Amino acid sequence: MTGNGVKVHVVRVTKTGYVDKQGRRKDYSSAYLRRTYRDGGKVKNETVANLSALPGHVIDLIDAGLKGQQLVPAASAVTITGSLPHGHAAAVHALAAKLGIPALLGPAGRHRDLALALIISRVLAPASKLSTLTWWADTTLGADLGVAGASTDDIYAAMDWLEHRQDAIEARLAARHLAPAVNPARMALFDLSSSWLEGRCCPLAARGYSRDGRKGKLQIEYGLLTDPEGRPVAVRVFPGNTGDPAAFTAIVKVVRKKFGLQEMVMVGDRGMITSARIDALNQAGDGTPEPDTYRWITALRAPAIRKLMADDGPLQLSLFDQQDLAEITSPDFPGERLIACRNPVLAADRARTREDLLAATEKLLAPVIARVQAGRLQGAGEIGVEVGKVITRYKTGKHFAVTITDTSLAVTRKQDQIDAEAALDGFYVLRTPVPAGELDAAAVVTAYKNLKYVERDFRHIKSDDLDLRPVFHRLEDRVKAHVLICMLACYLTWHLRRAWAPLTFTGQDPPAQDNPVAPARRSAAAQAKASCQHDPAGQPYRSFRGLIEHLATLTRNQVRYTGTQVTIEMLTEPTSTQRQAFQLIGTAIPLTLK
Repeated sequence: MTGNGVKVHVVRVTKTGYVDKQGRRKDYSSAYLRRTYRDGGKVKNETVANLSALPGHVIDLIDAGLKGQQLVPAASAVTITGSLPHGHAAAVHALAAKLGIPALLGPAGRHRDLALALIISRVLAPASKLSTLTWWADTTLGADLGVAGASTDDIYAAMDWLEHRQDAIEARLAARHLAPAVNPARMALFDLSSSWLEGRCCPLAARGYSRDGRKGKLQIEYGLLTDPEGRPVAVRVFPGNTGDPAAFTAIVKVVRKKFGLQEMVMVGDRGMITSARIDALNQAGDGTPEPDTYRWITALRAPAIRKLMADDGPLQLSLFDQQDLAEITSPDFPGERLIACRNPVLAADRARTREDLLAATEKLLAPVIARVQAGRLQGAGEIGVEVGKVITRYKTGKHFAVTITDTSLAVTRKQDQIDAEAALDGFYVLRTPVPAGELDAAAVVTAYKNLKYVERDFRHIKSDDLDLRPVFHRLEDRVKAHVLICMLACYLTWHLRRAWAPLTFTGQDPPAQDNPVAPARRSAAAQAKASCQHDPAGQPYRSFRGLIEHLATLTRNQVRYTGTQVTIEMLTEPTSTQRQAFQLIGTAIPLTLK
């Protein structure tokens, strides 16, 4: 309004199609502050001010104020009363629901919500159970699943409930991924790993061969059963001194008796499926033979390969003049097929590694020899102790001849033995009773090399994604529940990594290999991702963990508008990467998890 009480308003004028003296077409816009009044019955307009020089947003503010709108500073218009990371929890929960994980765990209830939250938390932010408990309050996962106020007793009760349901959960996964309808090859992969424990009170804790390199630590063993593509199906926890063969026997009983799968081809490494395990594979619990419905694919140990090569045996170097694999037979393995393979790249790598280790051992021995020659180290016992400290460091002691007296030390290479071992470099021989009509030689090699998928799952479970180790629980059932939670989280991770491959450095379409013996090659697309770091739209590729962290920046905010007491929930505007992440798992971005 003007000073005399006459109302004013903003008028915008746009002129289009104006042509200047140079013949250029231009459009002009202007804004004026005008008042309208009557003069002798006529309505007239008077320009009070020319606003055209003002910025557009200032003109909008003047216009809105004159129309009676209450204007406040932008910073005071709304108040964000709370904000929680949401996108990562929403994505993983959405895929879990799509995969039927909640129903897989058991009937709805408090225990199931807590178990599901533990599994999802293991994917998002692996940590101890106590850390996870406090973390729930800092994400929408805790609020939406109703677990933010849980106690440690609640968590332990949920773990106990989950452990009691393990057989039922794994039986459903086996029906989903190992049954003949979805797994016509009737094939399963199995391997064993270990992790150390903190504490000494767990009944499963024992000293054994540490695959983590933690010598002197008590540990547990756990065997992972997967389908041919590496989807985790079942896991079993064993005492830390359990050998591979015993673990294999246990998992076969689970597959046959609890999963009801009567015809399977079990794939395991050479230390797991031994001749003794093969003899017992189709024996009932009372020792009586059962139909030969369980078959295997495994590899021979070095002594057996050496025997095949000796005395003009069936395995000769001439077989590999034109090819990398050859199928042979031997009376030592009646009813079985032997597929011999030679990988020249592996042979060169092993030869180089052996020479490096031998040279490193000799370098460690040189000061000991010098001390003996100088007379600073004497006595056969003392010399032997010093030699023993270094000669076993690289596990090359078998390749050295050591002669010790009270005043002398001589160390020489056992060249004949080294040459005999080198003759096996790059060779491996697979054994299986599966007929060639079901699996040709190349398919047998591929099936055995697919054990790399189990090894990849172990990496995800132990270090890359889920951080299973170390184990802090002391009760046997709690340890088993912890490993089961990690296995189910690995199942989720398997599907997430595959779905999100376009956004990460993961290769989407691994190249098919004409020669299964040759080393695996990275696809051109994966190499391009690694080199350029960005997709064609300019968005950066991320690691799997980096993508999880980026999704966490999609927050759910509690918003209250000025002058009201009403609070509403609102998501931040998602980035293009966040939108695509949800599109790739086939779901919209939800405001709440359920």
